[in-house]
Amino acid sequence: MLSEHVVRALSALAQEHRLALFRLLVQAGPEGLAAGAIAEALGVPASSLSFHLAQLTGAGLIVQRRDGRSLIYTADYAAMNALVGFLMENCCGGGAVCAPAAACVAETKDERKSA
Repeated sequence: MLSEHVVRALSALAQEHRLALFRLLVQAGPEGLAAGAIAEALGVPASSLSFHLAQLTGAGLIVQRRDGRSLIYTADYAAMNALVGFLMENCCGGGAVCAPAAACVAETKDERKSA
């Protein structure tokens, strides 16, 4: 992955609503969500949502498809995996075994709030 693509992707995610939007789409799975369902779930006005969707689409992190009259948005899992792979490429010096799996356990909601 080219560093310019990484910077664009990380820049797109470096905003509260876009990060929440991306995480919502990751949770939704390959079926994705319609724009109206995203706006309702996030409590974001349609005009703001359009801007955020365009930013994430431009960064290559989400894709849209038409289903009848609805636009369905889905996380681009290949792009997400490429981004994470790039970030982890030289983990622990590139050749060593990384920290135990327990070090990678997801944080609880309480831990995230205190950070």
